[in-house]
Amino acid sequence: MKGGGIENPVFEPPSPDLGRQRGASGAGAAASPAPPLPPPPPPGPEEGPCGWGRCAPKALQLCNNPEGYLAAYSLLAIFQGIVVNGLINISISTIEKRYELNSSLTGLISASYDIAFCILSLFVSFFGERGHKPRWLAFSAFMLGLGSLIFSLPHFGSGKYHYGSKLEDACQIPGTNSANLTCNASTESSLSSYLYVFILAQLLLGVGGTPLYTLGTAFIDDSVPKHKSSLYIGIGYAMSLLGPAVGYVLGGQLLNIYIDIQIPESTKLDQDDPRWLGAWWMAFLACFFAIWLLIIPFSCFPKHLPGTAKIQAEKISETHNDGSEALVEIKNIGKSFKDFPVALMILLKNPVLMSLIIASSSEALVATGFATFLPKFIENQFGQTSSFSATLGGLVLIPAAALGQIISGFLVSKCKMDCKSIIKFMIGTCSVALLLNTVFLFAKCGNEPFAGVSETYNGTGMLHNLTAPCNANCRCLRSMYYPVCGRDEVQYFSPCFAGCTSHLFNNKKKTFYNCSCIGKPKRENNSEDFLYEAVPGKCPVQCKLLPLFLIFFFFAVVFTFMAVTPTTVAILRCVPDKQRSFALGVQSVFLRLLGTIPGPILFGVAIDNSCILWDINECKTKGACWVYDNERMAYLLMGISAACKIVTIIFVTVAICLYKPPPSSARSQKDSEMVSAVRI
Repeated sequence: MKGGGIENPVFEPPSPDLGRQRGASGAGAAASPAPPLPPPPPPGPEEGPCGWGRCAPKALQLCNNPEGYLAAYSLLAIFQGIVVNGLINISISTIEKRYELNSSLTGLISASYDIAFCILSLFVSFFGERGHKPRWLAFSAFMLGLGSLIFSLPHFGSGKYHYGSKLEDACQIPGTNSANLTCNASTESSLSSYLYVFILAQLLLGVGGTPLYTLGTAFIDDSVPKHKSSLYIGIGYAMSLLGPAVGYVLGGQLLNIYIDIQIPESTKLDQDDPRWLGAWWMAFLACFFAIWLLIIPFSCFPKHLPGTAKIQAEKISETHNDGSEALVEIKNIGKSFKDFPVALMILLKNPVLMSLIIASSSEALVATGFATFLPKFIENQFGQTSSFSATLGGLVLIPAAALGQIISGFLVSKCKMDCKSIIKFMIGTCSVALLLNTVFLFAKCGNEPFAGVSETYNGTGMLHNLTAPCNANCRCLRSMYYPVCGRDEVQYFSPCFAGCTSHLFNNKKKTFYNCSCIGKPKRENNSEDFLYEAVPGKCPVQCKLLPLFLIFFFFAVVFTFMAVTPTTVAILRCVPDKQRSFALGVQSVFLRLLGTIPGPILFGVAIDNSCILWDINECKTKGACWVYDNERMAYLLMGISAACKIVTIIFVTVAICLYKPPPSSARSQKDSEMVSAVRI
């Protein structure tokens, strides 16, 4: 059909003579008897069987349906999440120590994925719209596997791990050997050159991730009826959230294995030793093999699943009525690279699309900020260990986000919402999430007593100064944060700053004695319980609001992610059919430029702004923050979250005010034509 303006043959009416019949009827030729119609031709190669050319085993045809594709899509999304959002995040601190990189350089490693995604997203989604989408996902699996392999290669090229001597954490009596406290310029190691290998691996992972969430999602929308699309997309997105959870668990377990598998016999090294490094690289190798196996199912899917033409014929257009759909059809935009600027401008001038994109970017900013720093917030606000805080953060974020996407996908599908109803639904979920975010106002904790920070050393020394007369001769290191809790229920920066000169192991637990800075127990009647002067770790937090915070925050995340799937569906609905993948590509670019890239940066700046005790080494260089003002941190994160929620609600409201559905007469006419075409 050359004159009808339909470029993809799978969306043409099944009968090749249908267009001529319509033209004849419009010219008054209905009076003459119509010639007999030939039988409908079999589905074209675009809806062929599942296989490789002539090799199409019957067993594979069981997977040649939307459910089979969704299973393969979900597996690839899970492994992408394991590598990109799980293993890399949990391995960053180990990579910093092993390859002598600072946080700004490892931040560049993390950002490389988004950089590649931003650069390629528009082009992949534009050219892949009319291409063979399952084969694009086979290419995606190839690049994700290759990126995982390259990310593990520095381990095999850097040789055996050599560790330095352990720093003494107790007060050093004058006259004994002690650590060198002078400022020495460190010589640059060749290990830092592996930075470029990690960046290359992340760029390849970004290339592999680009088709997954643009072409892969659009293929789902192509292959299922409109009322089921949101459910399938919601399930796929929810499965992708399992990846980070699996990555954290898998990576955390492998970090308990020594980096070179076998611990050298010449030393006694345990996981509590600061020199310990875990086997971060093993999971990347395992994911490399698993991801490449997924190339097989994606390479055997046809260009379109059986029944796609009928499904597309029955769909009613909900494109925003600004003339863009007619323009795309008339000019047949999207056929060559020359159409790229015009196609991009059509989408950028769509006010409904851009409002939804800005709203989703604002939500992504909050989501990625909390995904990065929620464990740190729990650790500092409620006095938990870093590992336990990371576990709690994962238990809250991952199930809540998955639940929100599945619920919203089910509701949109069950209620058969149109585009306008979907946008109204988004306003409701964002409003509830805004109310639930007020948990930061009442579920927060103050700071516990900290010697030299929030109070003095038993009336000696000064505030905001860790050195006092009781530890002046200990030559303590500010760069070695090893908190201990004294029997006076005051936290100290380290055993050295507590003035402790000796330690013992009591039931395999280290306890410190002869501490000159620690006062008498506050509970005099129970002094027999204090057979020690200090124990490792922070003092127990008296604040008991952690369960309340987790419950409210869980539901805040649920309602936040209940807007994700409807946003994707609304974006697919409000643009011309031939620009759906391209619209998702445009959204991906804005989502990263306005959301996932600045989100962790903005949250990090806010958290750093609440710091009250910085790590400053002997060279006067500022490092990490050791102690935060808990109330200030809670208020700042609440302010950022509330501001982003308000921006989301405003732009979603703008979208619903500007949205103009196609005229009902045109929709009904198109619907009747498509249905009659299917019947013929």
